[in-house]
Parts: sequence; C-alpha cells; structure tokens
Amino acid sequence: MNELMHRKQERIDELHACLPGRTALIVVDMQRGFLDPGASLEMPAGREIVPRVRQLVDACRRGAVPVIFTEYVYATAVPCLRGDPFGPEHLPPANGNVGGFGAPSGNCLVHAGGGRPASAVVGAGPESAQVIDELAPRSDELVVRGHTYDKFIGTPLDLALRSQDIRCLVFAGVATDICVACTLMTAANLDYRCTAVTDACATVDDDLQAAAIEIWKRKFARLRTTAQMIEEIQTLAAASTAEVAT
Repeated sequence: MNELMHRKQERIDELHACLPGRTALIVVDMQRGFLDPGASLEMPAGREIVPRVRQLVDACRRGAVPVIFTEYVYATAVPCLRGDPFGPEHLPPANGNVGGFGAPSGNCLVHAGGGRPASAVVGAGPESAQVIDELAPRSDELVVRGHTYDKFIGTPLDLALRSQDIRCLVFAGVATDICVACTLMTAANLDYRCTAVTDACATVDDDLQAAAIEIWKRKFARLRTTAQMIEEIQTLAAASTAEVAT
C-alpha cells in the first residue's frame, strides 16, 4: 500500500508541475474584513501568513507569473445565504452600530444597485472588502470580486485564465477551509492543475486547516511550502528567459 501511494504521489507531482507561461498565482481573500484587528470576522492566523503570501506575490511578479486577487463581497441587492444565515456579520449593521462576531456588522459589504456593479463602492475601515495594503494589487492585476465562497461562480475568473492559456494554478490565502477550498476544488474539477501552498493558507482552527489540506492531498491538489513554490517559480522564470534567448 505504501508503495502504491508513493507512486500515486509521484504521478500527482509530475502532472501538477507548473508550466512556463501557463501558471498563475491566486491570492484568495486577503482582505481587511478578515485580517484587520477589530474586524468582526478577524482571523489572526491570516495575518501570520502575510509575509509568506507577499514572498509568493513578489516572486511571481519578478518571474512574469500572473497574480490574481480575489475578494469576497456581500451586497444587500444579492441577499444570498452567505449573509443570512451563514454570515450574519456581512449584513448591514443595525442603526449603524457594528455588532461584532455573530451580529450584523457590514463586513465586506459593498453597495450594488441603481445600475452600479457591486464593486462600484467598497467600504473603508476594518470591515472593508479591500485587499490589505501589504498585498495591494498593481493596476494591471486582476481583482475578482465574488458573492460566494467559490470565486469561479458568477465571475470572469475562468475566462480570464483560459484566455491567457493558463493551465496551472497556485493557491494561497484565507480561509483554508472555506473560500480557498471552494475555489481550489472547483478549479480542480475544471481540470486546472492545482497547487496549494500550505504554509501560505490559514483559517481559524488548526484541525480545520489540517482536514482541508488532507482532503486536497487525496483528490484535488499538489501540496508545496512557500520555499518550495518560490524555488519552482524561479525555475519557471529561468526557463522562460532561456526560451526567449533561443
């Protein structure tokens, strides 16, 4: 059995190796509403991975690997279950008073209506849906805003990837067991080659973190550390440079 599992893992690693010119980094929901101190859905573990996510972003930018950011948003014009009952923190605060965890707080709340898209107005402060300043997207980088945990649903993410002939996706961000998991598993079902950077993902509980990663390992993704992934990205960049030179 051990030998069989070893051969299976070797095959997974072989098929999921990132390809020059066909790889992108997906930074999932590293936004103020989940990372700022005092936010109703504050996730301290998410702040701990910021330096590693930044290292991945920087390595991809240097290596000409596209970086795509996602943001979870909630809008009263899209009154989905992600707000009531599963995320009451996303609902508008009563009388303008932020209720905190478990109560309406306007977390990641955007304004949609009057012909404006949900991304037209993004609130400020610790409940904001904006990516944190430490990871601020560049003007030429795509920011995908989604009303569900799965950032493929109702967004141009799949089109953006396929139009660039991208085949391999590298995932980092929060929360491991929710938005990262939903987006990664859809990507795998769409036949993208997925790699999860395990020490650059975080959630609220160590057991949930371990369970999500074990599920990915079994059926959905290759696992790598930040250091391993950066080394691979550097190898991709070198390969692309050599190809151009010839």
